[in-house]
This record gives sequence, C-alpha cells and structure tokens, in this order.
Amino acid sequence: MYQYTDFDRQFVRQRAAQYRDQLERWQAGSLSEEEFRPLRLQNGWYVQRYAPMLRVAVPYGELSSRQVRVLARIAREYDEPEAEVYRQALETQGALGTTSLPTHYAHFTTRQNVQYNWIPLAKSAEVMELLATVDMHGIQTSGNCIRNITTDERAGVAVDEVADPRPYAEIMRQWSTLHPEFAFLPRKFKIAITGATEDRAATGWHDVGLKLVKNEAGEIGFQVRVGGGMGRTPIVGTVLREFLPWNQIMNYLEAVIRVYNRYGRRDNLYKARIKILVKSEGQAYIDDVEAEYRDVIERDGAPHTISQAEFDRVAASFVPPALAARAGVPAEQADAALRQAADREPMFARWLQRNVAAHQNPQLRAVTLSFKRRGQAPGDASADQLDTVAELADRFSAGELRVTHDQNVLLPWVHAEDLFELWQAARAAGFASANVHLLTDMIACPGGDFCALANARSIPIAEAITERYQDLDELDDLGEIDLHISGCINSCGHHHSGHIGILGVDKDGKEWYQVTLAGSDGSDLSGPAQAGKVVGPSFSAAEVPGVIEAVLGTYRDTRNAGETFIDTLRRVGHEPFKAAANGARFKVEEVA
Repeated sequence: MYQYTDFDRQFVRQRAAQYRDQLERWQAGSLSEEEFRPLRLQNGWYVQRYAPMLRVAVPYGELSSRQVRVLARIAREYDEPEAEVYRQALETQGALGTTSLPTHYAHFTTRQNVQYNWIPLAKSAEVMELLATVDMHGIQTSGNCIRNITTDERAGVAVDEVADPRPYAEIMRQWSTLHPEFAFLPRKFKIAITGATEDRAATGWHDVGLKLVKNEAGEIGFQVRVGGGMGRTPIVGTVLREFLPWNQIMNYLEAVIRVYNRYGRRDNLYKARIKILVKSEGQAYIDDVEAEYRDVIERDGAPHTISQAEFDRVAASFVPPALAARAGVPAEQADAALRQAADREPMFARWLQRNVAAHQNPQLRAVTLSFKRRGQAPGDASADQLDTVAELADRFSAGELRVTHDQNVLLPWVHAEDLFELWQAARAAGFASANVHLLTDMIACPGGDFCALANARSIPIAEAITERYQDLDELDDLGEIDLHISGCINSCGHHHSGHIGILGVDKDGKEWYQVTLAGSDGSDLSGPAQAGKVVGPSFSAAEVPGVIEAVLGTYRDTRNAGETFIDTLRRVGHEPFKAAANGARFKVEEVA
C-alpha cells in the first residue's frame, strides 16, 4: 500500500484544522449557510434527506486494517442521528413499511468510497481529525472537481493484468488533489483505470477511462476513453487514443480536462458533464484535445511527464507484503488439500468457486467477502462488522483489503493453505455467502431511505428480490447476472450497466420502477459496456419481484446449454423478455 509522506500527512491534518475553523465560524454565525456550503462539500459533507452524509475518500479502493478500525469507530461513536430527526425519518418511511433505519453503519459505494448517513454536522470536525490520524479525508469526494480515482479491486494481483494500475492512480491522485486549474470544472469529473484484460473498473462509464495496454514493441501505454457517464444520458466513452505512452498520461489528461473546462456547459446542470461536450462536438472536441496536448508538450515543456525515478518511487509502495513472501505449502499440495476439504464441505466448495479468484502468486488467492445478505442493504457494514473485517485482514491478508466496485470487500493476499480457516471465520461473521456475481450480489444505492435526490427507495426492492432468491442451487442454475438498482436518474446504483437494471421514478408523487435489460459495465468478456433498454412502462414496488421472476423464467425457457443470461438476451432479443415482464404486471393486478 502507498505510505503517506510527511508532506501528505501534514497536508491532510492542516486541511482538517482548516475545516474545524470553517465549521466554528459557521456555528458562530460569521459564515452564512451559503458561504459554508461549498466549504463543507469540498471535504465530503453533504446534507441529505434527514441528516448530513459524509463521503470518505478511499483512493483506488485500498484500505489498511488500521484505517478500517477507525472507520468502525466513526460508525460506532458518531453515526447516530438526533432523536427528533430519527423519529421524523421513521414516521416518513414507516408509512412505506419500514420500522427501523440502520445507524452506526458505514456504506461501501460503487466508486470504492465509504459513506455515513447520520453524523451531525456539529461533530463533523472531530470526525475529520480522527480520519486524519490514519491518513484519510473527504477531500474532493464532492464538488465540480476531479473525484476519487478508482481501479480494479484485484490491481496488482490479477492473473489477467498487463500492469499494476495503482502506481499510476497514486501519481494521478497527487496531481489532481486541489489542482488549481481544475477546482471549479463545469461538473464533477471521474477517472477510472484498469490494468487487466477484463474491465472490472467499468472504465467505459467514466468521464475518463484508462486501460493499460502493450503495443507491438512490448511497451506500456494507455488506451484513453473520454466522455462516458450514466445519468439522464447514458453514454459509453469514446476512444481518443488507442496507445499513449505511460509517462505522458498526465500531460494528456491536462489537455482533455482543459478543453472541457474551456467549452463545457455551465448554463445547464444536466448538460454540464464532459459526455455532453464529446457527444455534441465529436471530432472537433478530439481535434481540440490533440491541439492542446501538442501545446502542453511544445509550449509548456511537458511539465507533467512522469519520470522513471518518480514512477519507481511511488511503485515501491506497491510491492507484495511480507505475508506473501513467507515460506508456504507448495501450490500442488495446497490445491490437493483444498479439493479434499471441498469434497467434505459442499458449502466450502461453492465458496471456492464463487468468492475465490486466482492470483499472480500461485500460492495465494484473492478472496471476496460478501456484503450482500438478508436483512441488510447492499454495501452496508455495521461498526462491529468493520472491526471483524479488519481482524480478518490482519489474520489472512497482511492487514490489507480493497473496497470493490460491486460494494463488497476483497482480501488480496490470502495463502491458499489458509482458505478453509478463512471460510470458517467469514461464515461465522456472515461474510461467506457464495453469491459473488450471482443475482443476489446486486448493486444498490441508498435511495429514498436517505437521499434527497431519490424518486424512490432502492433498499426495499433489493430486500424483496434477495428474500425471493435464497436457494443457492437456483442461483447457481441462473448463473452470473448483474442486477443494479438506482433510486433516481443520477444512477448511483449504476442501473444502466446492469444485465437487469431497476430505476426508481416518480409518477404523480408515488414510487414506480423502470426495468432495463442487457446493460453491461464491460466486466463480462462476452461484450462491451453498453446501456440497457427499458422493457416497458414502469412497475409498482409490489410488481417488481414478479417482473424479475418472469424475466428469469424466460431466460430458463430460451437459453442454450451453458449459456449465460446476458448471452441469451443478446441472442434472443428483448421482445420475449419484454412480453414476460409486462405479463407479470397483469398477474399481480389479477391477484390484487
């Protein structure tokens, strides 16, 4: 993991002290609400439907067990609403069937950050100072700036990796943090980077998506995509460069973002993202970027060229940890022991198949701890659960873990010989659901239970579908399916990229849901990133589980042997699935 320098540490602690001063001036009335608002947003503090929400930055999803324990402490000691606020929230949600709302929880997001939903602003400075003690903060998790840079959660260990993206992501983090020219962009700006063949970072759906590649000469460079995004206008990014030398990436990003900053819409919030500029200007935008890049190189002297010495300095933080270097059992012997244990324990065999991935070191594995279970919103983690995760990371993964794009946690440095013991510990803690990439391993935003922007609630829909599909044999038979749920068109639940997407909409002040099919985040090797298509009119909350069941029934009826849901859907087309979904509505109406 990257280790903060004295400069990094001093910077974060000074920022926390600066925020305390801003908060106290607002509390004293010397800063107006209008003046304080951009200051708190710059540090990750939003005001949501019922209470403030803090977004903590987790650069490229990487955390130490020490940091996770502080995140647990924040959940335990600070994530608690004022009594009257909580009562009002319960009254509002109780009318829709909720009897409680989680407190003392953190929430893992699709962009590898951590959020809290109930921390009072009066205690926000204490939380920022506590985060700073473990080199954490909320800087640039909000606002029209370059946001937290994300990567593949298997970065540095994936067997399909061309190069480790983490050193590049860290260099970009340092370059982009409080970048004076890009602090007030037309709109927020998100960068994702992957070094693997399979795109587990959903790079096509980002403002800039970077993929490490090799050219014919074996040299490392980047494929550069620009202009991806979801929201009201889902667009997959356009390739501007098939190969850009690795040391020029920040000079090129300067050009990409500078042209956006110059010409991006500032008069219309819904047309301000770079995807709209790229779509409307097309080749003219690309030509302007290339011209600006030439100016950066020739006029400015390529000031952001990454030297080999600087790359080596940063990359030195990303060597395998000491645990990976211990003398372990030979790979063949460990594999034989795992097969014997799997023969004895069928649930362990399922877990090995679903939650355990191959590693660059044949003695190691990358293990996903599932945060998708009954009675808990996808991605939510209680204070106690966070402490348990930290303990598992210390015992089995050199004190390191990763937050995944799918709202789970990955342990990247697990010895194969320790897998059975880890499975037993994870099962006791409730993290061993063998459902990774199956239907119940769904993505969902917090939705209307917390978010002021949401049109509908996401969590009850996720609960209803999870409750319906608890049979692991049935889930295995259905195979890999990405189900994504968003409470509004802002698409925090990435519904556009789900094989099945569910979007909350408002009709006459009531909650309804659109269903889309055949989306992809680019992670399935059978096809590129693409937006799903709506299958029909919106459905009520009561109808949604039946609609999903009807869609999956059509898949069972039409699939070929060994064919996945997304492959069947692409082969057969939407019409049979659309007819099944709309037929499910009539069945619910008949029962009613």
